[in-house]
Formats: sequence, structure tokens, C-alpha cells
Amino acid sequence: MNRSDFYYDLPEELIAQHPLKKRDESRLMVINRKKNTIEDRRFFDVTEYLRPGDLLVMNNTKVIPGRIYGHREDTGGKVEILLLRHLSDKDWEIMVKPGKRAKVGARIVFSPELKGVITGTTQGGLRVISFEYTGIFKEIVNEIGLMPVPPYIHETLADNNRYQTVYAKREGSSAAPTAGLHFTPDLLEKIEKMGVSIAEVTLHVGIGTFRPVKCDVIEEHHMHEEYFEVPEETAKAIKRTKKNGGRVIAVGTTSVRTLESDAQFNEGSVEAYSGVTDIFIYPGYEWKVVDAMITNFHLPESTLLMLVSAFYNREAIMKAYQTAIDLKYRFFSFGDAMFIE
Repeated sequence: MNRSDFYYDLPEELIAQHPLKKRDESRLMVINRKKNTIEDRRFFDVTEYLRPGDLLVMNNTKVIPGRIYGHREDTGGKVEILLLRHLSDKDWEIMVKPGKRAKVGARIVFSPELKGVITGTTQGGLRVISFEYTGIFKEIVNEIGLMPVPPYIHETLADNNRYQTVYAKREGSSAAPTAGLHFTPDLLEKIEKMGVSIAEVTLHVGIGTFRPVKCDVIEEHHMHEEYFEVPEETAKAIKRTKKNGGRVIAVGTTSVRTLESDAQFNEGSVEAYSGVTDIFIYPGYEWKVVDAMITNFHLPESTLLMLVSAFYNREAIMKAYQTAIDLKYRFFSFGDAMFIE
């Protein structure tokens, strides 16, 4: 398939620049694949589409304030890095701007307590940095780092917690699993009282999730690896749900990729597992675990739009996106949501 098959024209004013005051008051487009219907609702109406015995699977990753500014120790040239993936001990995979100032051997000063040396390169022009610090690394980063909101958001985020899900626990992401931003503690409590179970997985969102597709033929695109984990209790909950005829509903494309990756590594079964995944889901993919999904509206020609298209079909999804534009839905990270059942 061609990358251009997933292009759509989005008016800039529909790119959400800030979260709504109340998380669950965003709009919700409900797509029924069997009936081929589209409904326009509010997110708190999601309870009307859930059934006792269903299982919501959520990504509990937590965004770290991983955008950090520093300077070359020798030249004083300014450097910006984005923490992408913790590799080992003091080593991280990072994105650097400008890359020419981060050649192997370059020493970068971020604060009196934090320095680093570029020790290598990885795929796609990324770097490996080995940090040197005095004190506790996490505390230093929390003090000097900024929340890495996407570049299409131009407004300053007033509250960093609004770029975290209410169930975020495990630090390690460089972007939020944004479909989960719509949930509130009250809504989750209401859902559980309905007899819908909730389980958690972890996928630390890195460049694999948001790196654009540059190949004209999408099959030539290679996803960057991201760490994921499915705990034993979640694997058991999925098996129990399937056995009892309930639906496994993934909250966000990162939960989708986690579950499908797990099955890929375990011969079609979901088991307790941790590792790295570079799974790329596009039309033609054979689904193994996910029965329904909640997701936001994604960038044109992105791997996430391709994943959603694989879950239904490209033509129907592109039509739904045009409907969302016509109805003036809010798009991307702080935008509205879609429930595909």
C-alpha cells in the first residue's frame, strides 16, 4: 500500500492545543463495524457501549519530563535532547537537536549535577548517551526536564498532569498514551460497577509510536523498538474474558500493539511477557487478541492511522475521519476520541 492512501487534509484550527477542562467531556465517535454506522456522542457515554464481562486494557506508562536542554562542554553550543529509552544503568537512547553537535565523544552539560557523553548511535540517527550525575537521576530530570508535548501543540501546558492518564504509574514514556487521557477516576469507578473489568499493560512510548512514515510504500517502513510488558494477572484476565465471551477492549494504540505483540511472541496466545516490540500493524494484519478499541484521531500518513485502518478498513476509516472534520472534532493528543466496536 502507498503512504498517500492514508493522507487527509486537516484544517489547522482542528488541532487541539489544550485539554478540555473536564477529561470525559470530549467528543466520542462510535463506529460499529458490523452495522457500518457512526454515532456522535460524548466520552462519558462510553458506558452505553460497554457490556458486563468486557475487559478494558490500559497502558499504565507514565511520561517523564524528558526534554532537557544543555550545551556542549567544549564549544558551548546549545543542545536539546529527548529521552527515548532506558538501555542500561546510566545509558539512554536519545533524540538530539542539532544532531551535528552530538557526535560520538561529545560531552554535554545539562546542569551542575548532570552531564553526559555521547557513546554511540542507533538506527535512524538516534544517539546513545551515558549520564554522569550527582544525586538521584530521577529527581534531577524532574527538576530540569520539560514535558515533551508534541510539536504541533504550540500552547504552554498549564498543568503537566493533564499530559498523564489518571492511572499512569510506570515512568518511561516520551509521549502520553493519549486515548487514556479521557478517563476520570469517577468514570473508571462507574465502569467497574457495571461489571466491566480493567487490566493494565505497559508500553513505554518512544519514537516508534510517533516517527513519521517516510517510505512511499508503507511495507518498507520499519518501526523503532519500544519496551512492553504484560503482567500475569492481565494475561489471565484476557484468557478469562475470551473464555466467557467478553470483549477485550484496548485503550489506545499502544495497548493494541502491546497485546498483539505479546500474542506474536507466544504463538497466538497471551502470556505474561516482557520485551521489546517493533510490530507494525497495517491493513491486511490478522488480529489475534483485540476485539474493540478506543483511540484518538491520528496524524495523516501515520503508523497509528494505518493501525486503526487495519482494524476496520481503510476506506471506512478515512470516511470517518472526514466526518469528524465536517463535525469539527478536535484532533490529535488533546483531541477527541473514537470507539471502534
